[in-house]
Amino acid sequence: MRLSCAAYSFREALTKREMSLSEFIRLCAELGLDGVELTGYYFPDTNRATLNALKRECFRYGLAVSGTATRNHFTHPDADFRKAQVEHVKQWVDIAVALGAPMLRIFADQGIPQGYLEAQAYDWSRACIEQALPYAEAQGVVLALETHWGLTADAERTLRFVRDLKSDYFGILLDGANTRENHYEMIEKLAPYAVSVHAKTHSRNARDEFFELDYERIFRILRAANFKGYVAIEYEHTEPAMPAVSRFAKRLLALRNRGR
Repeated sequence: MRLSCAAYSFREALTKREMSLSEFIRLCAELGLDGVELTGYYFPDTNRATLNALKRECFRYGLAVSGTATRNHFTHPDADFRKAQVEHVKQWVDIAVALGAPMLRIFADQGIPQGYLEAQAYDWSRACIEQALPYAEAQGVVLALETHWGLTADAERTLRFVRDLKSDYFGILLDGANTRENHYEMIEKLAPYAVSVHAKTHSRNARDEFFELDYERIFRILRAANFKGYVAIEYEHTEPAMPAVSRFAKRLLALRNRGR
């Protein structure tokens, strides 16, 4: 396994311009990580010169671009809106290519629209991904569907996409914190289909109480599934990001190295 960090971990500093993506890249190198996941929300722009500069910065520090990420809304009731969202994802496939990123994180939905059945929302989402996949495959970029509530709130819902979207350029970005129950069972069921993993320090249970995730157990599950890709820190808890991410990175590096 390789270790990375999602820029989303420093969303407050990046949004307030207290940190640049270049500074984020340098920090990840200082933490001893293998790569960076460049979340698209924080790019100053997506001009080729900007993308080239970020790719060069990663090369300078010996970091891989483990992936990039965009927002998308595949369950909007308006067909023209969904068509535009497919084109948006294709544009981000091009951005991934420019960055040298092998993976683009996408969402299944931004919620199931009021007045519509989940089955309808699923059909819309699956159809949108089907439309984007040939382009992603042609460009050599894997579309990684994050487990992120709604249509991917549990293993059973997520596995529908795995069954229906049979492509070497589609997989699951496994975030075991994005559920309210059976966290480790979910990770175990989805690990064989994971192309990337997000690592949060904490999750919530069915009573909406925070608890700390057991990464010794999670790493055992991932190794048993022969997962060899990137585990990207995605910090969301209450402590300020800088000390929390640094401490979490050291912990994950120790666990990773112990298993070699």
